[in-house]
Amino acid sequence: MSPRTAPAIPTRRQSLSGWGRTAPSVADIWRVGAESEVDDVFAKLGGKRAVVARGLGRSYGDAAQSAGGVVVDTTALDRVLEADLTEGWIRVGAGTSLDALMRMLLPKGWFVPVSPGTRYVTVGGAIAADIHGKNHHRDGSFCSHVTRLSLATPGGRHEVSPGSDPDLFWATAGGMGLTGIVLDATVRLLPVETSRMRVDTERAGDLDDCMARMSARDHEYRYSVAWVDCMARGARLGRSVLTRGDHAALDDLPARDRDPELARRFDATVRASVPFTAPPGLLNAVSVSAFNELWFRKAPRLRRGALESIASFFHPLDGVGDWNRLYGPRGFVQYQFVVPFGAEATVRTVLERLSSQRVASFLAVLKRFGAGDPGPLSFPAEGWTLALDLPVGPAALGPLLDDLDRAVVDVGGRVYLAKDARLRPELLEAMYPRLAEWRAVRERVDPAGVMSSDLARRLGVAGRARSTRRRTPRAGTGSGTRGTTRSTTRSATRGATRRSGAGTGPTRRATGTGSGTEER
Repeated sequence: MSPRTAPAIPTRRQSLSGWGRTAPSVADIWRVGAESEVDDVFAKLGGKRAVVARGLGRSYGDAAQSAGGVVVDTTALDRVLEADLTEGWIRVGAGTSLDALMRMLLPKGWFVPVSPGTRYVTVGGAIAADIHGKNHHRDGSFCSHVTRLSLATPGGRHEVSPGSDPDLFWATAGGMGLTGIVLDATVRLLPVETSRMRVDTERAGDLDDCMARMSARDHEYRYSVAWVDCMARGARLGRSVLTRGDHAALDDLPARDRDPELARRFDATVRASVPFTAPPGLLNAVSVSAFNELWFRKAPRLRRGALESIASFFHPLDGVGDWNRLYGPRGFVQYQFVVPFGAEATVRTVLERLSSQRVASFLAVLKRFGAGDPGPLSFPAEGWTLALDLPVGPAALGPLLDDLDRAVVDVGGRVYLAKDARLRPELLEAMYPRLAEWRAVRERVDPAGVMSSDLARRLGVAGRARSTRRRTPRAGTGSGTRGTTRSTTRSATRGATRRSGAGTGPTRRATGTGSGTEER
């Protein structure tokens, strides 16, 4: 082979974005079918290209993208490697989805220990984001239930557990895929008798009422979440529908449904799909206000002990395929933050600012977190977390979110990196004060900084944030064209073009109030 000839690598060039569809970038996709092929990725690239893993693409922002680099598709690493369904644990490949685990395990009387709002998350992605669910106040986040994992890094493989190498384990938990590529993991499971939930629902007239109800009785339930009407103002600010539940026992079901095999059946389906990207502005203050009014009125004032399927309780939006297209060609930002108990006024301030500026959000959920785990970049911390889906478009959205970031930081809170697409890099260390600890561990396993993503470069997670003004090459070509970028911190709310800083050729195009995005 000529010294000038690069080794052939089995990749295809593709534009990728997160679920919010706000900031697509072009990278080379390398699909691996076995753990040994991940080692081949590092060996063949020789540290010359940035690398990041990608699962099912449900991170809302740019965490699983690497413009100009190589994105490793791990979804084929989806085998069951070992299991003990007497003791309640399973070892699976990192590409195994929570959906596949539920379909496999629920008929056998087991459930995943933590589930976010979608089943379409891989185990590797669940670890990288240290996902949480409606049960964090009771059970913590996902990595609290992982007993060991196998991690491929540019320098070699590591078998990691909280006992054998706690620093690397917890740096990987919530580390956004920047310590290496998870190959497989062992997860503790939750025993259940049925695939049904026993659910209590009640309305809360305003934010104070909702928080008081959650504080008083959340400890009685494994799962708790409140839908919040972000368009309500005045005395109705923060009016909510509070939903709490537990796994139903066989005795909770009608007598005709108590056959154990039938009671554990799990047959969640996609009932409808959004066939095309909605026109800009479909979700606006008027339409969302009307939807929120209907949703609030539709909810029962008080209902106890209703039986629901696991799919409808945990993952209602999974029943609608490609629902992110409803936000139009500009996409949407999911803004999620946590603030400590005692900082309830900050949650109120966020809702007041959103409602007063008529920033539309029909999907807003409030939860209470318990104590966080030891991960330096893990998001959950004891307190209140509010997550909001916000359509990109209004010119005021970027400055508004910047102001809200500052309010969150001022009380010791932070935003969720797995959802982020626009945070100011100078706030990262204030939100994650143990960032230096994480960087030290990352330096140990990846001193050359091979593991990198658009999010990592935008925020300077591993060091200095990338420059916001530079010459920008056209996507898919080697020729450079003049391009002036705006601040990377507004990548999801203002139109811009910028170069990745990793590899050569492809560009990242962040979109907001300007042109639309590529399909994910």
